[in-house]
Amino acid sequence: MKDLKMPEKRNEKVKEKDQENNQKREEKDKKNKLTTNLMPVIFIGHGSPMNAIENTGFTEGWREIAKRISKYTTLPKLILCISAHWESEGTKVTAMETPKTIHDFYGFPKELYNMEYPANGSPKLAKEIIARIKRVEVTPDYDWGLDHGTWSVLHVMYPNADIPVMQLSINEDLPPEAHFALGEELNQFRREEVLIIGSGNIVHNLMRLSPGGNAQKWATEFNEFARKNIKAKNYKALIEYQKEPTAKLANPTSEHYIPLLYTLGATKYEDAIFFNEKIDYGTLSMRCVVWGLKN
Repeated sequence: MKDLKMPEKRNEKVKEKDQENNQKREEKDKKNKLTTNLMPVIFIGHGSPMNAIENTGFTEGWREIAKRISKYTTLPKLILCISAHWESEGTKVTAMETPKTIHDFYGFPKELYNMEYPANGSPKLAKEIIARIKRVEVTPDYDWGLDHGTWSVLHVMYPNADIPVMQLSINEDLPPEAHFALGEELNQFRREEVLIIGSGNIVHNLMRLSPGGNAQKWATEFNEFARKNIKAKNYKALIEYQKEPTAKLANPTSEHYIPLLYTLGATKYEDAIFFNEKIDYGTLSMRCVVWGLKN
């Protein structure tokens, strides 16, 4: 008996149909994955701008967490960063097509000043944030860009700069609980594949830096206070951090701590994973936290 062969044209149509069905299944699986697994939220202890050009244990941690996020969910469609280095009157969001790279530091090697992070912005999402955030008025900003709290980290995590990036400013007139509440409102964008990053340091006291020295006792104590309460999801204690006896030494000013409150608000009390758990220069906590990933 001769083997029966499917006509060539018919065979091609079947293959095309199979490819189409496979593509639909992949898209459905991806959609289901993102429905059940919101885009993670990260707090990054960014430390010195030199991390952008030096291969350190800290940069290895940032690089690894970006890989894990891509493996667990998908590449972010957009990154929204709350950086310690953009304080403003009122709450602002970058709304330009191409945000500039800001070199907001002094006395560093020329190589650092020559660095650019040419990611696009997203005027479209800026409009969405302005329309959908209700607790405070958010206004568009066309003058800022990406400061080193954002680009020095993203240069390591996403070196191709092929994901649009925006920044949300820290309104210097808001109390800690209002920053946390704003973070709660940002949670809605996680379902739309927006990666929310808070970039600062849990302990940040430049006046008492000790290069090569051991961590200060008060720095270790506050760092542990934060870790314990993040793990226990005791966000009230973290919002009221100024009651902690070592808080004033750990954070003489609040701008590096505040980004943590945004990320806490955006997490909806998910389990935390810690990495880069060291204190650098004696008084800079490099601790990073990610929520929404499985161990």
